[in-house]
Amino acid sequence: MATNPERAAIGRRTVLTAGVAGAVSALLGASGCAAGGGARKAGPALSAGTQAKIEGRIGVWSWDVAAKALKRLAPAFEQRHPGTSVDVVDIGYDNAYDKITVGMKAGKGLPDVLTIEGSRLPGYVGAFPGGLYDLTPLAGARQAEFARAAWKDVTDEHGKVFALPWDGGPCALYYRTDLFEKAGVDPAGIATWDDYVRAGERIKAETGRKLLVMDPQEDSMFPMLLQQQGQGYIRGGRIAVSDRQAVRAATLLKTLADKDLVAFEKGWDGLVSATKAGKVATTPYAVWWSGTLTDEMPELKDRFGVVPLPAFDQGGVRTANDGGSTLAVSGHSANARAAWAFVEFALANTANQVSMLKNEGLFPAYLPALKDPFVTAPQPYYGGRPVFATFADLANKVPPIEISKDGPKARDVVNRTVSGIVLHGDDPAKALTSAAKQIAAATGRSIAE
Repeated sequence: MATNPERAAIGRRTVLTAGVAGAVSALLGASGCAAGGGARKAGPALSAGTQAKIEGRIGVWSWDVAAKALKRLAPAFEQRHPGTSVDVVDIGYDNAYDKITVGMKAGKGLPDVLTIEGSRLPGYVGAFPGGLYDLTPLAGARQAEFARAAWKDVTDEHGKVFALPWDGGPCALYYRTDLFEKAGVDPAGIATWDDYVRAGERIKAETGRKLLVMDPQEDSMFPMLLQQQGQGYIRGGRIAVSDRQAVRAATLLKTLADKDLVAFEKGWDGLVSATKAGKVATTPYAVWWSGTLTDEMPELKDRFGVVPLPAFDQGGVRTANDGGSTLAVSGHSANARAAWAFVEFALANTANQVSMLKNEGLFPAYLPALKDPFVTAPQPYYGGRPVFATFADLANKVPPIEISKDGPKARDVVNRTVSGIVLHGDDPAKALTSAAKQIAAATGRSIAE
């Protein structure tokens, strides 16, 4: 997400989330069930057909470049609706979920509009019945306008809508054109992960470079490989970290490590520095990684291309998702109708969504915006290749997955397990079976077959 130097702060969300998640998960767990489980009393709802005047103050919480984008759009909204004022506050990512969770538990202190990442929203919907407005009568008709996976994040098990998707993180394979050319590897010929491994062996033999970076403590590849196969850590309410799909994903990672195709680097800074130094030939990552390349590695202009992720099977799914946010109306808003109008103005509008891609690097989950000429145009940094068009084509192919409040607990266990597999050669099936049992003990969930 984002262009300009703040992209790094957004990109680090994958790393920061682990730290924030523990405290927030504990609060959510103490407050009730996650989306998808148990009965839930109705919260506030906005009805369709009401022609109330849009006026008054609207408070908004967001962070980093997302806050900048909303601040930039606010004057146009105020001009469209005289008598309104939009106050966007950058609350910072590190403390965002502590603030939101405390406000929901207290039932006060929240603004009208909240930025909440798609992976976090289901937990809030389930744990705090009155925490967010039910927007179904107003937003439900827009379902086909948004990417499938992003829309699943904003709906509960009954199809009620609690936010609009904002940006997404469709994943593809960034590759170094110069290293591929030197090794005689055609990126278009990498259709499966088996092809990818073979290409990596050839690239290493011809150039001495490894294939990809992995953080051995905070792995992001395993959940990406799971989603590519249509699931997360939880499937149908059961723990799905030791089934066939999970073992297949972990076995791939072990193969890459065993063949010495992985550069192990710690954290976001390790990934950036290794890429900048040319230690690896590819990066399987989300669309927002492009902003880091253009901002922090301008000297590597013309040396990168993008193709879809390899599939597990010929003709299989070739993408996943990493990142993405939503805008929701706080259940304690005193001006909910105007708050919804601002959410709709910002996110269900092609011109505004494209402007956020141009100015802040926020890749739209709003499908009409992905047809804009800016998205399909050649990109100078990539030697004139239309890389955003690749991501736009993949956006609606991301498999929707189940998200649970128990995700942080599962992730902590899985991270330790994957570390043992890639660093110490642990058997994937045995290690993941143990991981599933640990998660079951911590959550009370059963294990998927």
